[in-house]
Amino acid sequence: MTDNYTRAIRFERPDHIPMSFHINSACWDCYPKDALWDLMEEHRLLFPGFTRPSSDWQPSHIPCARKDTPYTDPMGCVWYTSIDGITGTVKGHPLEDWSAFGTIWTMPDPEKTDGLYMTDLAGQMRWYEDMRKNGGTFRGSLRHGHTFLQLSDLRGYENLLFDMADEEPLLDELIDQLCEFNLALVRRMIDSGCCISMGYPEDLGMQVGPMLSPEMFRRYIQPSYKKLMKPAHDAGIPIHMHSDGDIRDLADDLIGAGVEVINLQDLVNGIDWIADRFRGKTCVELDIDRQLVTTYGTPAQVDALIREEIEKLALPEGGLCMIYGMYPGVPLENAKALMDAMEKYMFWFD
Repeated sequence: MTDNYTRAIRFERPDHIPMSFHINSACWDCYPKDALWDLMEEHRLLFPGFTRPSSDWQPSHIPCARKDTPYTDPMGCVWYTSIDGITGTVKGHPLEDWSAFGTIWTMPDPEKTDGLYMTDLAGQMRWYEDMRKNGGTFRGSLRHGHTFLQLSDLRGYENLLFDMADEEPLLDELIDQLCEFNLALVRRMIDSGCCISMGYPEDLGMQVGPMLSPEMFRRYIQPSYKKLMKPAHDAGIPIHMHSDGDIRDLADDLIGAGVEVINLQDLVNGIDWIADRFRGKTCVELDIDRQLVTTYGTPAQVDALIREEIEKLALPEGGLCMIYGMYPGVPLENAKALMDAMEKYMFWFD
């Protein structure tokens, strides 16, 4: 039987609106662990199968989110963060000078890395094989920031925009190499036979407007998106794309590239705009506000926000999922109010 999430994104009348609540790794250093565990135990619909860890449990932060420990990834980009658990920023750009391209720096091997961490290909293939034998499935995804942000990390954001404006020929060569690298990763996941959706997460928006013009997106980024999404499209696998920020000016181009499920932020893009543009046409995985209401509002305002979004975006046929990422600074009473609201309104059509 098709799972509820798949029915939601395909407009096949899901049993309920899929809701996801993620607690960022940094939260475990900023709140009493027992308080977070209490909330998780109280909200079994959001945290099914949760088992409270032992009292000496400590979070394990990923390498690019470790304070005072710079991390050099397999692409040669150097990450820094000032808060444990918060993904850092690349400050070391291996292609800041084009003279390194093809000499000091070369594209890594997709059989050895996913672009952010080293991978065990043999182990990965065994995992796929075991999953096939046992009838398991997984949701495939490229690393966050696979194309535009990867180019920014390699060259530096300002350099990249100048490259685009100047029509630097080496940029086209770099993009082609990066696309082939990413394509190898996509094909491996899809060829596994167990992949039920493919994700292409990449932040393209700022607080107001995108980080590059629609014209630059169409010229330099969209062609790679189309190539990367084609294997999933050909296999009939839903195509999911996440972006933070204001991406209204890029929405049509993203859908044109093949995106079928779009994860975007609610208040930055505007609930009414999202409803007008996508309701009943393209599945929205709504990224719930982290900047205003859930951080600075009251529990009642948190509940009202979720109710408004459900009223304006939900349909019995589906087409809406909702997701929230909790970060330090959110009052625990607001986190509880949000969990309560998500569990209450997920059954809106019952």
